[in-house]
Amino acid sequence: MPVTRREFTKQSALTGAGIALTGAVGTLATAPGALAAEDARHGHGHDGHGHGHGREPGYGPLIPDPEGILALPAGFSYRIVTHSGVTKLESGEYTPSNHDGTAAFEGPRGVTLLVNNHELSGTRAKWKYPVPLTEGLVYDPVAAGGCTVVETRRDGRTAEWVGIAGTSTNCAGGSTSWGTWLTCEETEDKAGRNGLLKDHGYVFEVDPYDRRANRDPRPVKAFGRYAHEAVVIDPKRGHAYLTEDASGPNGLLYRWVPPHGFKHGRGKLRTLADDAGVLQATKCFDGSGRFVDDLSRATKVGTVYGVDWVDVPDRDARTVSVRKQFTDSQVTRARKLEGMWWGDGGAYFVSSYARDESPVQHDGQVWFYDPKRRTVTLKVILGVNADPSRDGAFDGPDNITVSPYGGIVISEDGEGVQHLFGATESGATYPIARNELNAGTEEEPSYSEIAGVTFSPDGKTLFANIQTPGIMLAITGPWRRRPNGH
Repeated sequence: MPVTRREFTKQSALTGAGIALTGAVGTLATAPGALAAEDARHGHGHDGHGHGHGREPGYGPLIPDPEGILALPAGFSYRIVTHSGVTKLESGEYTPSNHDGTAAFEGPRGVTLLVNNHELSGTRAKWKYPVPLTEGLVYDPVAAGGCTVVETRRDGRTAEWVGIAGTSTNCAGGSTSWGTWLTCEETEDKAGRNGLLKDHGYVFEVDPYDRRANRDPRPVKAFGRYAHEAVVIDPKRGHAYLTEDASGPNGLLYRWVPPHGFKHGRGKLRTLADDAGVLQATKCFDGSGRFVDDLSRATKVGTVYGVDWVDVPDRDARTVSVRKQFTDSQVTRARKLEGMWWGDGGAYFVSSYARDESPVQHDGQVWFYDPKRRTVTLKVILGVNADPSRDGAFDGPDNITVSPYGGIVISEDGEGVQHLFGATESGATYPIARNELNAGTEEEPSYSEIAGVTFSPDGKTLFANIQTPGIMLAITGPWRRRPNGH
């Protein structure tokens, strides 16, 4: 049974507020699945290369790319899978721009299917390469965003087609255990705002295997209407967990509880009534039973909060944004709740950074929600990056995936230099790739965020996107699991 507030408070008193019930911070930092960094108040726990841990993790230093696209360690290489304005869809139209969240699915005979979000906001007139309006797959005919499905074969051949069109600001999203993709609209625009014809801020399901299943797109209104970032589904309990990237006030972590008797599966989300199940927001408390107003309050890895769930009054936000329907004493907020990934029996989720909108500043947190214990545990925290232009320091974690080689892999949407980086079970961070595509000038360089990090089903290829202009990359090399989590 999940731990209750009273039980959590009683047991936490034995170890101290903010310490896990199973041991002290030092124990947690070396436990399987635990990821560590120093106290955020003292800056970065690592220099980005894992120094100070005896053995360096990762794959060595990054080697500059003569093509000026992606720096990788020795022995690694990349190939371009799609490139906005360069590669074309089956229909002959160019690949849409602004690649974001992505997931990989196993296809027949070695084929990998990837569903790729395109984070295009507002109307189509704003963008040179919007998602094409494929007949039968359009939600709002003036909206620019959507998803494409990319088929990659072992011989390098690639095909791409539209999965859904006419949506807006498709951001991180998430995959399901039944082999579909949930694309999330990171907007609250309603019909008539910013030129859009329909309400937006929903989750839509895209099937990479069955194009017919994607016809007549219908939002999953039961999941609520707000600035959706990412979503995961608990394959055992059926609950959906969703992040909200919003400020003024900061966003919320949500849980959707399915109605009694509902069973997930292909096409089942379409059958839900708009008010099906219960949408709830988190309310956290520390080991002494004290309410925690914002997750930025946690500054030490291993901090554990108990979680209550508070029902959302109006999930479709007809007059008031969902996060504004609560007072600050009713729910726990966090700045820039972004990527999520289901693994290790729970949901990893990211708070990308906290600045003036938050009680305590940091440059990134990774949390883990344990549905069995009903707790959240701080796994990674990055102190404020004093010099984002310096290579080696990480900030602004965004999309995230659990690695088949242990630990997690994170794409960076911070200031200055942009990386893919890993964090091992024992706590060291290390670089995997660096975006070298300079969209600025030599005097004032500008580098787009990296997004859509996901491994192929066989674990041999790491896919990632350079969001602007929109390039999907397939990274291969001597991936390995290091002993003892190093």
